[in-house]
Formats: sequence, C-alpha cells, structure tokens
Amino acid sequence: MTATAAEPTASRPGARDIEGRAPRRPFPLERTAAVVLLIAMLVFGVWSVSTLDFSWNNMATSFANATKVFSHMDPVSLPGPGDLFTLIGITFGIVVLGTLVASLLSIPVAVLAAANTTPAPWLRPVGRALGVVARAVPDVVLALAFSLTFALGSPLPGIFALGIHSIGMISKLFADAIEQSDDGPRLAIRAAGGSRAQEFWAGVFPQVLPSWIATALHRFDINLRGSAILGYAGVGGLGYAMKVAFAQFPEGYGRGLGIGCVIFVMCVVLEVVSSTIRRNLLGVAPTGRGFGDRIVRAATKNRATRRAAEEAAAVRTAPRAAGPRGDAEVRAMLRRPWTPERVRDTSWALIGIAVIVVAWFVSDIDFTQVEWQFVPRVIESFWPPSLGSYTFDDFGQALLVTIEVAFASALLSLVFSLVFGSLAARNVAPTGAVRNTFRVILVIFRGVPELVLAIFLIMVTGLGNQAGVVALAFGGIGLLGKLIADSFEEVPSGPERALTAVGATRSQRYFSATWPQGVPSLIGNSLYLVDTNIRAATILGIVGGSGIGFYLTNASSVLTLHGQVTTLVVMVIVTVLAVEGIATWMRRVFR
Repeated sequence: MTATAAEPTASRPGARDIEGRAPRRPFPLERTAAVVLLIAMLVFGVWSVSTLDFSWNNMATSFANATKVFSHMDPVSLPGPGDLFTLIGITFGIVVLGTLVASLLSIPVAVLAAANTTPAPWLRPVGRALGVVARAVPDVVLALAFSLTFALGSPLPGIFALGIHSIGMISKLFADAIEQSDDGPRLAIRAAGGSRAQEFWAGVFPQVLPSWIATALHRFDINLRGSAILGYAGVGGLGYAMKVAFAQFPEGYGRGLGIGCVIFVMCVVLEVVSSTIRRNLLGVAPTGRGFGDRIVRAATKNRATRRAAEEAAAVRTAPRAAGPRGDAEVRAMLRRPWTPERVRDTSWALIGIAVIVVAWFVSDIDFTQVEWQFVPRVIESFWPPSLGSYTFDDFGQALLVTIEVAFASALLSLVFSLVFGSLAARNVAPTGAVRNTFRVILVIFRGVPELVLAIFLIMVTGLGNQAGVVALAFGGIGLLGKLIADSFEEVPSGPERALTAVGATRSQRYFSATWPQGVPSLIGNSLYLVDTNIRAATILGIVGGSGIGFYLTNASSVLTLHGQVTTLVVMVIVTVLAVEGIATWMRRVFR
C-alpha cells in the first residue's frame, strides 16, 4: 500500500524531503525535559546570586571592614612548638580514629547495600538508606549532640561524629566497588559449600580491599579539612584553638589565620602520603594528576624501571625445570616467599597499625568521661520530630536559603572551573606549560579548606551567607576544575584527531569534539558539587551564616530541642535525595 499525502514523511524509514535531505530525528521528550530542567537550575543559580545581594555596596562595605580588621590584626603567628605539636597530635588522633570507626562500620553497611552480597533484597534499600542518613547529618551537629553525654574537652564527640558522618560516603563507594567485583570467586566458594561470610571475606573482600583503603584515605583527607569546624562544637585540637583565636577580636585573627595555614599544609602533605601508600602498600601506581601523585611518580620512576629490568633478567636466567618435583619442593613452592615487595607491604601495614595506636594515646581516650546515664535520654530526645516554637514555613525558608547558597556557589565555581579545568586538560591546553600551571592553580584551590576560609571571611568581612558562598565557590573551583580536566582528557580522541586532520583550529576542535563529549560528565559533576554544597552550607550557621544550619546548631545543643533536629535532618535528607535522583536521571539521559 502506498503512503498517502497526509502520512508524515518522517514516519517512513529512509524517507527524504523534496530536496533529497534525510529528515532530522525527533528530539526525545525525556531529553527535552532534562534540558528544560537544566536551564531552570541555571536560572535558579543566577537568581540565588542576585537574592544573596552581591551588590557593589556590600562588596565595598566588606572591603572596608576587612581593611579595618587587617590594620588592627597582629601578624600571622603560631602557638609555641610544644603547644602546636600537641594540637596537631590531638587533631590527627581524632581524624584517624574517626575515619577508622567509619571504615569498619561501613563494611556491614556496604554488604547490605550491595546487590550481590545483601542477605535479602529488602535489606538493600535499608543499607542505602543508612548511608544517606549518615551523609545528610552534618558532623558538627552530631558533635554538638554527643557533647551532652561526654565530659567537657573529651575527644570522643569528635571521633564519633566523624565516624558516623563518614559512613555515608565510605559505605556508598564501597558498596559500588562490591557490585563491580568479579562474581567468579564468590560463586566458586558457594559451590564448594562455603558460608555467606566465607564468600565475602575470601571471594569478595580481597578484590575490593584496594578500593576500601583508597576510599578511607580520601575520607581521611575530607575529615582533616572539616575537623576545624568541630572546634566550634567544643572538640579539642586545631579547630578549637582557631575558634579561641578568632574570638579575640581583632588581635587573635593573626593566630587564627596561622592555624588555618597549618591545616592547609597538613592537607597537602596528606595527599603526598596517600599517593605513596597507594603505590607501595597496594601495588597500584598513582595514575591521578594531583599534586601528590605527581611527586610520587617522579620519585619512583627510576626505581620502577630498574625493578622491571631486574625481574625480566631473573626470568631470562631462571634454570629450566627438569624432571618431577619432590613433595618437599612442592611444599616449599606453596609457601609465599618473603620477597622485598612482601616485606615492604608488611612494613606499611605495621606502620598503619602503629599510627592507629599512636592516635589512640595522643587523643587521650577515656571512656569514663561518658555520662552513660544520659545516653538513653539523649537518644529518646530525637523522637518524635517537632517544630518547637517555629512553623514549617520558617524551616522551609531556611532550607531555601541553604539551597540558594549551594546553587550560587556551584554556579560561581562552574564559571571559573570551565576556564581553569579546560586549560588544565592535556588535549585542550595550548602547551604543556599552560596545562601544568593551571593544574597547580587547581591544587592550590583544593588545598584550602573551604570551611576554614568561610570562617575567616565571615569574621573579617562581617558578611554572612555571601562570605559562605565565596568560600564554597573557592573550594568548588578546585574540585570541579579537576573533574572537568580529567573528564576532558578521558574523552575518545577519534573526533579530535579527525577534526585536526581536516585543518580545524584548536577552538573548533574544542567546541565540536571535546565539549560535546564532555557535557554528560560536566552535568553529573556539577550536580555532585551542588549536593556537596548543600551539606556544607548547613554548617555555615555555626559561624555566622543563616539558613537551616542556624536552626540545626541552636537545636543540637539543647536536649529538649532535639525533635527539631530530626525535622531539619529529614528536610535535608529529602533535598539531598532529590538532587541525587536528578543527577542520576540526567547522567542516563545525556549518556
């Protein structure tokens, strides 16, 4: 049957218009909705920047305030060597033990959350929900709540707060690694009659151990950056010393800024140490492009080459096996020899255990400081949820302010990250020197703890949410810029080479090949930054910002107001889940 004139030409395969051109494919409705939502979020980000009143008058006033503070501020200084090392030791111990608690507790949560290890299908959403709740509750709120059951000055509130909050990230990434592991060893153990525990510890855990350690190291870096804010909840260490210094207006600001610089140096050193551990303990060469990975690759390049040559020579000169082997020789071959690599790995493991032991003693853990009789009462105080003397509209407006801060800072980060991240990509930067320069710039942005910067800006400029936006945007440039650079370098090079072969300029190659392929990752990474900023923005209330963090901070320190904490946390959880759901959907649509 022939097609009628009313039949749409595009509905017939291979149909062409009167000029002989193939019709354009209809734009999918789902992608249209995603584009509209993306534009709406960009408009909301612009509106958030304008709502937070980034006017020239405010900027001029804040500059005048900052000039006045700096003119009266003492020079940047540090505590005495003995006091400084004590503060560093306390902070280090709290962060190490908090990360250790989270890493251990994340294992059962990840087992429940992973599809291939969960004991029952209905337990998988339970495991995922536990991770979401842990990520949504700020560690400083947990520290304030725990301080009601511990003696003043005890490090345990900080350890437990970091431990519980960190479960969210570690368990999520660990569960993803478990789901991506090879099922062969696990199924082989099951076929041999092994128990479920044997399946995991012998068939799954050895495969995901490198991922578990790498995630724990990354979380340790995050916890170190965030440990400063715990000082405002009464937890000892560098954060508490910085809080005391900033409280001495304005002479103590120099001391507070000096302590912030110490935290910055500790963060950079940790990146080098984590890269070294990944190379030596895990046997994995650092493939990242961070500052630490570069140092480790440069320092171990000749050693790795020499080791490969020695192994190749050993294979060439090894004697050929002759005749059947005796039982003693077979048993000797089955025993793992103490090679230099095994000695090295064992040494790193022992060093790790020693670090944990030192952290325990440096933190001066004393469980007799726990007021055990108050623990049940504190737990019960969080239920049922309540609004207290406020209305739901009050909390809703506060949540809106927090979301505005998150979107405004993410938008500012995106603008600068597109420039810095693109020029830091190997396939976009005009020269290697330009690429290396912008990589170093991104390292500097990432090295500055954004919460420490927010505290300093709020104290110096007198601004609240505006200073928080600037601080979060500053830290977001380092994170998002690095993700953009890495994603651009990982795009398939075929389209870029094809355009180069026909004489395309560098800008044409960027906008026609690199950019279109990198857009899906850019969208996902930008929404991830929004998600991170929402949780960070809730903390700004403790240092002078408004939003939902202000209500959380006030309610966390009073036992009778903990019902409000539950209500506020549920609102944050719903917001975070919504952003994560949108990010997952958009990654699928634009894939």
